[in-house]
Amino acid sequence: MNSLLSIASIGAIPIAKWVNAFFAWLTGFAGFFNAITLFLNTVMNGIQWVFDIIPIWLFIVIILLGTWFLFRKTKHWGFMLFELLGFLLIWNQGYWREMTQTLDLVLTTCLLIIIIGVPLGTWMAKSKIVQTIVSPIMSFLQTMPAFVYLIPAVALFGIGQVPGVFASVIFSIPPIVNMTNLGIRQVPSEYLEVSESFGCTAWQKLFKVQFPLAKPTVMSGINQGIMLALSMVVIASMIGTMGLGEAVYFAVGRNDVGTGFAAGIAIVILAIVLDKISKGLGGANKTDAGSNE
Repeated sequence: MNSLLSIASIGAIPIAKWVNAFFAWLTGFAGFFNAITLFLNTVMNGIQWVFDIIPIWLFIVIILLGTWFLFRKTKHWGFMLFELLGFLLIWNQGYWREMTQTLDLVLTTCLLIIIIGVPLGTWMAKSKIVQTIVSPIMSFLQTMPAFVYLIPAVALFGIGQVPGVFASVIFSIPPIVNMTNLGIRQVPSEYLEVSESFGCTAWQKLFKVQFPLAKPTVMSGINQGIMLALSMVVIASMIGTMGLGEAVYFAVGRNDVGTGFAAGIAIVILAIVLDKISKGLGGANKTDAGSNE
């Protein structure tokens, strides 16, 4: 009892004060964060410009042709029909540009988590010390409520698309880091021994043996990252991120069930398409082909 009273008399640990002091220190590097904002805005504006100049019908044709090429061995005609009808429905409902804005955010996020996550996961697989440090950090990021990421995003990057990308990257990067680490560690030791017997260097062993064998696992992590990034769409709309999430957010504010439902359907269609295509890029179509045979 006395020990409990002594703990209570200490007072609350000033965690909030420490965190605020840390971010106040970070805001002193405004030039650095402004440079990141400028770079990401340039990338996103470039992607959006491409989406805007392509006629809608041509965009749909390109997606269908890409899907056919990706799944040409298994001939997923049902999925291609779903893509066609789904994109036509989004066009019909007047959410086409919002859909491309959402796709812009997801693609930018996906690019960043690959650039950051794959090397970090590889480093974890190569070093027990790095894994010991990074693994709990990834677990922490996965369990932290998504809304919390909006606070540092606004503090560092203000309002707009870039803070939405920042929050999406932080929220969606753990799967690709963990799956890259897992995929490389699961490569059978026999393959590594054979590559070493042929005189492969460490880089050759990594890029010609480990990465090809770990590709399905790494792509599974990318697929999970894409889905998590898409789940941040509505949340990120609270800090000025445009797209389908903004339409849902405004519908909630106006208590407009119909508009929110229509925009939600567009998000579901985009999520299914991205999920299927990313799995196909990871080799799921080859597995399906083998099972069909």
